Amino acid sequence: MRSAVIGFVVGIAFLQTRASLPSYPLLLCLAASVGFAAWMSINLRRRAMRIALLLSAGAMAGFAWSALLAHYYLAEALPAAWEGRDVTLIGTVDSLPDAFERGVRFNFRVEEVLAADGEQPVLPSRLALSWYAGFHADEPVIVGDVHPGERWRLTVRLQRPHGNANPYGFDYEAWLLQQGVRATGYVRPDPAAALASQRLAPFVFSLHNVIEHARGWLRQRIVAALRGQPYAGVIVALVIGDQRAISQTDWTVFNKTSTSHLIAISGLHITMVAALFAGLIHALWRRSVFTRLQLPLILPAQKAAAIAGVLAALVYVLLAGAGVPAQRTLYMLTVVATALWCGRLTSVSHVLCLALLAVMVLDPWAVSGPGFWLSFAAVSTILYVSVGRSDHMSSAAGSRRQRWGRALRAAARAQYAITVGLVPLTVLLFGQASLVSPLANAVAIPLVGFLVTPAALLGSVLPAPLSPGLLWLAHWLVARLAGFLTWLSGSSIAVWNAPAPAWWMFALAVAGTLWMLAPRGWPARYLGVLTWLPLLLNASEHPEKGSMWVTAFDVGQGMAVLIETERHRLLYDTGPSYSPESDGGNRVILPYLRARGIDTLDAVVVSHSDMDHAGGALSLLDQISVGWLSSSLPLEHAIVRKAGSSHRRCVAGDHWEWDGAKFEMLHPTSASYDSDKWKPNARSCTLKVTIGGRAMLLPGDIEAIQEDELVSADAGHLRADILLAPHHGSGTSSTPAFLHAVDPQLALFQVGYRNRYHHPKQAVYDRYGAMGIARMRTDITGAIMMRVDSGIAVAAYREEHARYWYGR
Repeated sequence: MRSAVIGFVVGIAFLQTRASLPSYPLLLCLAASVGFAAWMSINLRRRAMRIALLLSAGAMAGFAWSALLAHYYLAEALPAAWEGRDVTLIGTVDSLPDAFERGVRFNFRVEEVLAADGEQPVLPSRLALSWYAGFHADEPVIVGDVHPGERWRLTVRLQRPHGNANPYGFDYEAWLLQQGVRATGYVRPDPAAALASQRLAPFVFSLHNVIEHARGWLRQRIVAALRGQPYAGVIVALVIGDQRAISQTDWTVFNKTSTSHLIAISGLHITMVAALFAGLIHALWRRSVFTRLQLPLILPAQKAAAIAGVLAALVYVLLAGAGVPAQRTLYMLTVVATALWCGRLTSVSHVLCLALLAVMVLDPWAVSGPGFWLSFAAVSTILYVSVGRSDHMSSAAGSRRQRWGRALRAAARAQYAITVGLVPLTVLLFGQASLVSPLANAVAIPLVGFLVTPAALLGSVLPAPLSPGLLWLAHWLVARLAGFLTWLSGSSIAVWNAPAPAWWMFALAVAGTLWMLAPRGWPARYLGVLTWLPLLLNASEHPEKGSMWVTAFDVGQGMAVLIETERHRLLYDTGPSYSPESDGGNRVILPYLRARGIDTLDAVVVSHSDMDHAGGALSLLDQISVGWLSSSLPLEHAIVRKAGSSHRRCVAGDHWEWDGAKFEMLHPTSASYDSDKWKPNARSCTLKVTIGGRAMLLPGDIEAIQEDELVSADAGHLRADILLAPHHGSGTSSTPAFLHAVDPQLALFQVGYRNRYHHPKQAVYDRYGAMGIARMRTDITGAIMMRVDSGIAVAAYREEHARYWYGR
């Protein structure tokens, strides 16, 4: 059975790397092959052959099952003709709303689509909507006044699922598919009063709506009791699993100390709640023998406790949003309880595999998230170092002091095993390993598990005056813990950064880790650490001398280009700001740099102050070492103040050489800083990079007047093979004279999908094509990677990393 389950996971994981889904006839063939392989394995006596057949059968079954589910979910799609058109819907609020600075976000379950312009579109059944404030003065409702289970009539504008596509970045489109959301959009006011947004029913009964409504009620109680407190979001996360109110700064601390698993509702929390209720029912059930009920004569106390524990875990998991760690724990508890009921207690490895199978059957896309691998790897590591290993004496023997000592040693051994055992996986997934994790978790695990979480859970359900006191106690403990973790994470040696390893480095490190964690008596266990050396000493890749790598990130509507030479790296622009907590720096650029093992940028150029270019600069300056920063920003700008003495103004005529590459600033002139008539676009830092007879021009958001100035000053010096389209291809840039002077082979358009500015303008985009210039758009291609030496090699991320859900 275990071999088949492992194969099942492998088959599912393999499908998630495919560019297209298999056809239905092929799936039928796979189903027949699975049956044949399973039948053959029954009659085989050779264990190795039977395991191989079961692995193969499981892999084919996992591949076929996940493909069938993918076909089913992808069958619902927003017709391309209905992107960007207003449509009126009736449906229910299908999730816990998320309030943000400009409005509220929520999922919407469509019940009815009202005819529009005489047409009756067929839309996906589940949508992700945003409702922004300030559309017009006569807004019929208070934006944000939506609650789970309410029925609404809304006029919305939709688009197909689309997210930024970058190496090592978060795959928003895969996440939407996992959530069953097949279109996104926003609420619009309808000019017809009869069809204005309107709440039609305060609550529509369904099990899902009841659960979401209960989660909303609990969140409201916590927020009301802890209004304005900095860690209220952490308490909410511990009770209902909603982590959206935790600040990015706090997440950085939790990640550096490897304590983020405690902020999610993990197996520890679920097990604790289940054990509490099971113990309570067990005690009451046994004592009922002294009453007229005499319940143990009807049902043994152990079985009643098992039911109580599983039911308590089920309720908590549902209220927690059913994350992968919570699901895994629930399924394991269910398997154990079922085995207890049937009198067939099974091995823990079988329990873990059955839980793994249940997660995969219900949510095959879970393999795409790091939480899945971390959750099951952590439990597997604990089982590896504990099952079948004695602690010299039975845990029940000896004095209370001896039992406590054994319990502490077991806890320390488990913490050591998790810390060591997960190092290869965390380096693979995140490009870093926390060196302060053992100390941080030694304090955080008992504090959160045995004090904070019980106080938060009881405080969220008990009536006043008990509720506020318990919630304040939980918050006070979290605040003290956060202060300690912040101090730990501030150390220069808190985190070891390394590039994402090659497969053989990871496999070697895993084998060495198993060697290190082997039982006592295993020869030379300490030598296992040597297998980590290729993983930890792995150096970041870099171009060879005389060549240059260029990465144009897909940051949406904004610019961010990384230029790498043999020993230097420069970032041109930092992407847009998405929200106060999210920007192109911390969402796109930093994950890429960390995965590459890059912890220093020699220079950052911020072309001008528009937030689609400067939005990620502060995040970068906070999280990574920057040699110097050049910009056209006002001297009082927050980015300039943050950069301090490392800031310099970009001025035409500035130039420098790195590793055979020549960098030249062509614009703005020093005189332009003395005039206040120019908009920020007009002062965009325009950079030219030349290496090996090839050149790239990055002009920021300059417009026709600045293009004319550059052409008039020295048209011949503008010649470049690669051009970053000025101002994203707006109608006020890319004049024919400028394009003739640059004469590029390739033009890059960094634009957002269906952006509100309609960049690039069609006439301008066609102008490039008419001149024979190859064109690439990040909203279509994703990130664009170029290797420049004597030639230019170009790769598009959505082509190199094609997945079956892209563009669906």
